[in-house]
Amino acid sequence: MKSSKDKAQSSREDQRDQGPIDPAPGVDWLAEESGDFGGLLRDGPPASEPHSWDLLERTAKFGEQIIRFSKRIARGPGNDRLIDQLVGAGTSVGANYCEANEAVSKKDFQFTISRCVKEAKETKFFLRMIAAAEPALAESARPLYREAHELLCIFGSMRTK
Repeated sequence: MKSSKDKAQSSREDQRDQGPIDPAPGVDWLAEESGDFGGLLRDGPPASEPHSWDLLERTAKFGEQIIRFSKRIARGPGNDRLIDQLVGAGTSVGANYCEANEAVSKKDFQFTISRCVKEAKETKFFLRMIAAAEPALAESARPLYREAHELLCIFGSMRTK
């Protein structure tokens, strides 16, 4: 009679023989062009359309759009620093907002929200610099610039309340 340890080891060996297991059959893990990475990692069932006032989702989508945009920028000594700064600032907006939601006091919340404001300003700045460095991308940077400005206004009003 096999012990439970032997059964577990036998089960692992059977799985190895079958090859890698696809954790989500039918999901395109490289769906970069569709732009819906959030659906793969969302906690609950996917919503039909996220609301614009859901700032957690909005800032996450903004970060995803910044990452996709940065992949279109030509790499080179002049652009590498701009790309790194843009991705860092653009994704930090959402990360800092997540942190602000866990604030332990009003002062802590206001401080963390003020970091969101700073990161949104920095994102706008680097989008402008990239548009200057790569004029062909200026048109596709414009909606990101507008979204960064809207987030800046939202977080700015949250900081003062």
